[in-house]
Amino acid sequence: MTLSQIFLASITNPKKIAAFRLLPIGKVIQYVFLFVTLLTIMSFFNFSIGFSQDFSGIQGLLEYMDDMEWILYPFAFVIQFIMSTLLIFARISLMAFAGMLILKIYRHRGDYRHVWRTTAFAYTVPTLLSILFLYLGLSDGWITLITTVCCFVYLVLSLKYYPKR
Repeated sequence: MTLSQIFLASITNPKKIAAFRLLPIGKVIQYVFLFVTLLTIMSFFNFSIGFSQDFSGIQGLLEYMDDMEWILYPFAFVIQFIMSTLLIFARISLMAFAGMLILKIYRHRGDYRHVWRTTAFAYTVPTLLSILFLYLGLSDGWITLITTVCCFVYLVLSLKYYPKR
């Protein structure tokens, strides 16, 4: 399957999200890094716009930063990429742990690696919602809460398609 087909199925079909647990880990990581790159680019864009607006009143700092742009922006992009990667992988891992508990409640079979892959695809809609809410001006706490609940719902709907014990 192509990444676009996986993307569309991840939005609309929890049964296919459960089936994606059988995809190779390389395809799953590629899909996750697609979202990491998207979030990093959007975050870097906000940083670039916000940096010039936040410090527009400080004369000396803007002149100094104009001289240092060639080093500031590449480092900012790399750091934002690393932080986005860390954040997304940590969220997926924590939700996969919760998914293991859900599997025990459902009395279904599943390894952590399968639940992790399912969770990675279940985070598609929450990631898109977090981008939307960020531009709507919602606070970070609300964004985290809403996206966690949304991922949990997708995960619960997907895990019921796992095989029974």
